[in-house]
Amino acid sequence: MKEEVTLNRKEQNRVIVLNQVEKKGLTVGKAAVLLEVTPRHVWRLLAGYRREGTSAIAHGNRGRKPFNIIEEGLRQQVVALARDKYYGFNQQHFTEKLADKEGISLSRSTVRRILFTQGIRSPQKRRAPKHRSRRERYPQEGQLLQTDGSPHDWLEGRGHELCLIGAIDDATNDVPYAYFQEHEDTKGYMLMLKDITLKRGIPLALYHDRHSIFEVAHDKEALVEEQLAGSKPLTQIGRLLNELGINSIAANSPQAKGRVERLWKTFQDRLTSELRLAGANTQETANQILKSFLPEYNQRFRVSPRETGLAYRKPEAGFKPDEYFCYKYPRIVGPDNVVRFVNQRLQILPNPERSSYARCKVQVYAGLNGKLAVYYGNQRLDTCPAPLESTRLRIPVTAGQSTPRHYAKPSPNHPWRGKFKVFFD
Repeated sequence: MKEEVTLNRKEQNRVIVLNQVEKKGLTVGKAAVLLEVTPRHVWRLLAGYRREGTSAIAHGNRGRKPFNIIEEGLRQQVVALARDKYYGFNQQHFTEKLADKEGISLSRSTVRRILFTQGIRSPQKRRAPKHRSRRERYPQEGQLLQTDGSPHDWLEGRGHELCLIGAIDDATNDVPYAYFQEHEDTKGYMLMLKDITLKRGIPLALYHDRHSIFEVAHDKEALVEEQLAGSKPLTQIGRLLNELGINSIAANSPQAKGRVERLWKTFQDRLTSELRLAGANTQETANQILKSFLPEYNQRFRVSPRETGLAYRKPEAGFKPDEYFCYKYPRIVGPDNVVRFVNQRLQILPNPERSSYARCKVQVYAGLNGKLAVYYGNQRLDTCPAPLESTRLRIPVTAGQSTPRHYAKPSPNHPWRGKFKVFFD
């Protein structure tokens, strides 16, 4: 019984050419040109064809099991992990977890092929690419930090929505700081700048959006008046950047600060999956996971800058962080040397340099921890709590309550008694 051999189109063409050579219709040289092989290989094919017939033209590995085939048990294990433990992980992240946590070393393309055959698609939705001009990175680490806040359902319904405050270095993709908090506010950015300054140094520039945290919102008429007056109002962060000597650069569009926007996209994929894997359901737990996630992220995604060295500036000698990273408000001292701030009163104590600061312009420093201090120029004044005014000590009337009104009863000979007697008796 003859063995049936199935040939593809290329192999069928080889059989036709070899038959022509056998019939002396083609020379070996012309056959080599038609088959796009060397004459030596034509002789090799012809020898096999004469010896074994058509089966010699078929590839020798046809029907054999590949040596690097993935075992069915391993395939099922990968599919089970993708559907259960690592549900929602993108394919690259899932491949890394298989190698790091499960001891399964496979390429991303192999994992993708296994999942694709089971109908498991990547959660990442990709759009058609658009033409964009790529901006050159800053050459040195610390020259430019891009910062932003990302409000997102990081806990995926296991807890309330959080906002991630962070920054990314433009030269290296390194993330020097990230922290979860309830919402985007001035305090979050102050804590970020304080942490970066004390651990790494002062960056040369900060790239941010036009949020009211960074810029004072005003109309065009007010802007012209401010320019004519030579003054520009600053927010608390704007004042802090000015004092630290950090160049403040405002982006005109989200695309302009694309590096930090892409960082949030990556975090909303990878970090969200890590939080889900750890079962995080509170802000404190999320920050603990983030603390261990950042070093791994920086190690994997960091790139080398074009220039060596750091552009971070070390703070000057005698640098006092609490005098910079705080809220500052101008106040005028009262005649009794008392400074009013919200619902608190601070009594300025006399000192050897000056006995009274009445009517002086001072600054109230409200620390991030809630403590208050009064500064006159660069001098910190000694203060103590002052008693509140009598108007503040009065018991307030709560809503719905009213002070009872007392009406005097007219005398017996009142002129109205004759006409309106029925109303008074």
